[in-house]
Amino acid sequence: MGTWRPAARGVAGAPFCLYDRQVIRVAPPIRHPAVSLSAAPEPPAAATFLDDLGRFDALGTPTRQVLADGIPYLINEYWTARQRQAHVLHEISYRACFKPQLPAFFISRLTAPGDAVLDPFMGRGTTPLQAALMQRRPVGSDINPLSILLTRPRLAPPDADAVAAALRRVTWHRPGDMPQDLLAFYHPRTLSQLCALRHWLLDQAPPDAATDWIRMVALNRLTGHSPGFFSVYTLPPNQAASVAAQLRINARRGQVPPLRDVADIILRKSRQLLKDGGPPPHPPANLATGKAHELSHVADASIALVVTSPPFLDVVQYRQDNALRCWFAGIDAAAVRIDMHRTEPAWLEMVRATLQELARVVRPGGHIAFEVGEVRGGKMLLERSVWQAAYGLPFARLAVMVNAQSFTKTANCWGVRNNTKGTNSNRIVLLQRM
Repeated sequence: MGTWRPAARGVAGAPFCLYDRQVIRVAPPIRHPAVSLSAAPEPPAAATFLDDLGRFDALGTPTRQVLADGIPYLINEYWTARQRQAHVLHEISYRACFKPQLPAFFISRLTAPGDAVLDPFMGRGTTPLQAALMQRRPVGSDINPLSILLTRPRLAPPDADAVAAALRRVTWHRPGDMPQDLLAFYHPRTLSQLCALRHWLLDQAPPDAATDWIRMVALNRLTGHSPGFFSVYTLPPNQAASVAAQLRINARRGQVPPLRDVADIILRKSRQLLKDGGPPPHPPANLATGKAHELSHVADASIALVVTSPPFLDVVQYRQDNALRCWFAGIDAAAVRIDMHRTEPAWLEMVRATLQELARVVRPGGHIAFEVGEVRGGKMLLERSVWQAAYGLPFARLAVMVNAQSFTKTANCWGVRNNTKGTNSNRIVLLQRM
């Protein structure tokens, strides 16, 4: 097989691509009403995997197979929705992240040890970490440099003694200016400790595994709703409230930020995360900061499997939610160019560009599991946009796999009742590179 790459437009303006050294005309523009949503013929290698999904009943229910507008759907509970069923290293919060069971399902069925597994929207790093835990090569990228800071430390974690020794080297009472508005979240002495730790991480700490780990844990203890966080009670830990919103929460609850011991919280959380040990030996990770459609760090035809989930239109405000984390990490949040797609055509264009790049990096016979969840109360079916965006690219469109689930504790703390609002199912478009 040759390497697929987009080429120039033809004389009539119609797009075409180079594939196997031949010029092959592809689909009309992706928003054209004539674009078909019918299923492409599946290659022989895909048939066994789809048959296995169709017969799946490991959790007690048979798979339902439905054809809707020419798209084959496979509907079942394929992995558990219960909390804490995965490796403890996954217990790092991030907004709109999927469960580790999702990538584990596909990694176990579609790859072998040593294979490269990619997520170009890696967020907190669920897919790369699960790949490492299963002795695959973790490959990933994200537009926000915060993503690498959350992912890299867990791929090769230090031991708790190294973390404790590093924390003892921090000058915890360094005098200096503190952002006064952050007193909405923190006791003055806690904020002083945080500023001292931030200064040490940015300017003094050695670039080693313990430093990387301490930064990652601190980023995930900044705000939360229990004494295990540095802050007073606030929103769930995958999102930071604005200062104004936090002041309102404080007034409503009649609360003031309590004194927290930053070093003690980091060490206790570290011991919890490290209790299962780190990943087994695995191929070196390949992580980068960048756009999903510009994977310059990934070689042609080098990826066996992609498991990913892009931003769902403008549903999640990633820049706003991570503003406090970016401050602590020394990242200019305003400079992080996170696209927010307000319309389905704009989102479709982003998906198309991403799939074009994935056609370059996924090896022949490799797979993509492209998860989109539900948005706007299930009224907008984004899996159909992904199905459409893959038209004309060198992928066989296999099916849409729907993992039906009920909400658990995380959703309940938002006041969301089961099967009424939010994401009630994972909707995963399955593609195979031809």
